Amino acid sequence: MKLTSTSFADGQRIPGEFAFCTPDPAHHVCLGRNRNPQLAWQDAPAGSKSFVILCHDPDVPSRGDDVNQEGRSVPASLPRVDFFHWVLIDLPLTVNAIGEGEFSREVTPRGKPGPQAAHGARQGINNYTDWFAGDHDMNGDYYGYDGPCPPWNDEIVHRYVFTVYALAIEKLPLEGRFGGAEVRAAMQGQILAQASLTGTYTLNPALAG
Repeated sequence: MKLTSTSFADGQRIPGEFAFCTPDPAHHVCLGRNRNPQLAWQDAPAGSKSFVILCHDPDVPSRGDDVNQEGRSVPASLPRVDFFHWVLIDLPLTVNAIGEGEFSREVTPRGKPGPQAAHGARQGINNYTDWFAGDHDMNGDYYGYDGPCPPWNDEIVHRYVFTVYALAIEKLPLEGRFGGAEVRAAMQGQILAQASLTGTYTLNPALAG
């Protein structure tokens, strides 16, 4: 399989229009346009019955002590964990491309609704659900795509890995509220092929160049 995008090139920076946050000289960051990027895939193997798309950031700090704190930085040596930005399952075999902004066009405080989505697909919750859990103005279930917003004081540039999976089943056996970890577990033994595309993003002015 092959996964491509007209929104950004593999290994290159993701444009700000696809980010949850963009740089702001006065306040470090401001909310972005938060559009999902265009994606297209081809050469799914025979026997494929549905597709899954996951986007995750493998570079999220494992501890939040220094995150976005004035006069401090998130050290590059800190262990990192996965943060899911998009969980989209049960895409039918007839779909092999997603348009820019088709699933997300803006930041939605308290999260976009779900799990039902276009094309009869379903969207899981992303990890902004956990990130905003203690925020009175933003807490909620964040379904679908929400783009990059790495710490503005992180010493490393973050990677965002978009992966499409071709599955041997039409629907994943998941009900109710589910996220990226549950989808990864449910796909085991059903993946016929997969392809990935990686974009980068930073809000640290020292790394932006």
